[in-house]
Amino acid sequence: MAFSMGYYGDTAMKKVPGGVGGGYDVPEGVDIRGRYDEEYAKILTKDALMFVAGLQREFRNHVKYAMECRKEAKMGYNSGALPGFDPATKNVRDGYWMCAEVPPAVADRRVEITGPTERKMVINALNSGAKVFMADFEDALSPTWENLMKGQVNLKDAVNGTISFDDKARNRVYKLNDQIAKLFVRPRGWHLPESHIYIDGEPAIGCLVDFGLYFHHNHAAFRKTQGQGFGPFFYLPKMENSREARIWNNVFTRAEKMVGIENGSIRATVLIETLPAAFQMDEILYELRDHSVGLNCGRWDYIFSYVKTFQGHPDRLLPDRVLVGMGQHFMRSYSDLLIRTCHRRGVHAMGGMAAQIPIRDDPEANNAALELVKKDKLREVRAGHDGTWAAHPGLIPAIMEVFTNNMNNSPNLIKTMKREDAANITEEDLLQIPRGVRTLEGLRLNTRVGIQYVAAWLTGTGSVPLYNLMEDAATAEISRVQNWQWLKYGVELDGDGLGVKVNRELFGKVVEEEMMRIEREVGRDKFKKGMYKEACKIFARQCTAPVLDDFLTLNAYNHIVVHHPKGPSKL
Repeated sequence: MAFSMGYYGDTAMKKVPGGVGGGYDVPEGVDIRGRYDEEYAKILTKDALMFVAGLQREFRNHVKYAMECRKEAKMGYNSGALPGFDPATKNVRDGYWMCAEVPPAVADRRVEITGPTERKMVINALNSGAKVFMADFEDALSPTWENLMKGQVNLKDAVNGTISFDDKARNRVYKLNDQIAKLFVRPRGWHLPESHIYIDGEPAIGCLVDFGLYFHHNHAAFRKTQGQGFGPFFYLPKMENSREARIWNNVFTRAEKMVGIENGSIRATVLIETLPAAFQMDEILYELRDHSVGLNCGRWDYIFSYVKTFQGHPDRLLPDRVLVGMGQHFMRSYSDLLIRTCHRRGVHAMGGMAAQIPIRDDPEANNAALELVKKDKLREVRAGHDGTWAAHPGLIPAIMEVFTNNMNNSPNLIKTMKREDAANITEEDLLQIPRGVRTLEGLRLNTRVGIQYVAAWLTGTGSVPLYNLMEDAATAEISRVQNWQWLKYGVELDGDGLGVKVNRELFGKVVEEEMMRIEREVGRDKFKKGMYKEACKIFARQCTAPVLDDFLTLNAYNHIVVHHPKGPSKL
């Protein structure tokens, strides 16, 4: 099969004059095009790069084929097809089989905190009182060379227990407590390249760089200090089907063999955050059954995926994004089916993200927001979720209390909440069109959030507090694809009572007015120094494109890749 190079072909990069791009001791066929730094060189050792290159060479054609399959599936959906349960794998869905037993080290996952791999954040998250910290190389991280390499350094120091941070501005030194959260790491999705590292003349696969470097340096120490003989532990994003899960399982098996640890040491939770994957939950667990510790409701990306999957279906338009919550039938159905599937196979069913952050200057609003969080988490634990996500340490005590009070002194609900009632969930339940109105304020909020997120991402920040929520790439994606959908189909804003239809003229006016509002909110000085105008161009172009880009971050990635001239690297 002839492979398109859409995901891993050459991309236009910035080149930096001066500096030294080489200096790393690289194996044959590996070319480091990112900036040289002595600290990074401790991560990019020859052995580590050989490990990553070995994974790339073994699995790159499998990944390219999987990406081609995604394109074929998209063509089908755009021609009117709907996702559904695969008749060819009915025996897997109906069969009796179990995933490997959950390791004792991660039996209790009541509250998990997530965030990028920034040094102080890693320390604070591990000290937060959460059961798990998911360190993120994906949606909460802007994948600049510095962010990626510093992230690897920070995680290595964290696993070794030596991480500290001297905050001179606050005159405070941050160190790890005696009791810390278990560390999970989320690499990037299969679709993202790492264009600062070339292997055999093409960009490395981003997730294999993230996984390979972290695993190579940390597997031995992690199994002693955190995993009680198991690990390392991972979260796996953006998969669309069990074929992609099989590649990850084979990567894990290969990695275990390469370093001489037993099969099933590595464990991973898969985020069910694409609509097609909701019909393959059993199959995904089956492929990863020796390495699985469950599934997670990645609900913000799931909403994004609903729009993306149905981009060619004018009868499936979303209401304002603030109305698309877990109360919508298609969202509740997917959550219930996930719980039933996981518990039937003996693994965790993790709930979704609470993105709220404390509102320090308004106690009344803060209390109202906290009550909404507690209500959402009570719904999750009563439904049977074994744990949930929080974006901010300030939410952890309240969420922990909700889960603890409803779990009968058990570390999880795997054996006690089977949810057999969810066996009757149908394709129609999972595809039901969300109900609600569309408003001009919804269009404005999408635009305002999208532009500000992209501006932060371009300057190296992937996790951004906006309007009392911690936004990452997933919420920016919802903003983008919803604007695109409304523009493409000229939807009527039926929630305002004005009957206005969305068109390019209205959108242009909204963009102009929201840019003025952003400047007022952030201040003229920050607005001038920031990359708001560049972000506005990227976001507006994607919202008005004739063909919907698959991912905002894939399109914007070229703007943050910086190639340094080659130094004395050995090629």
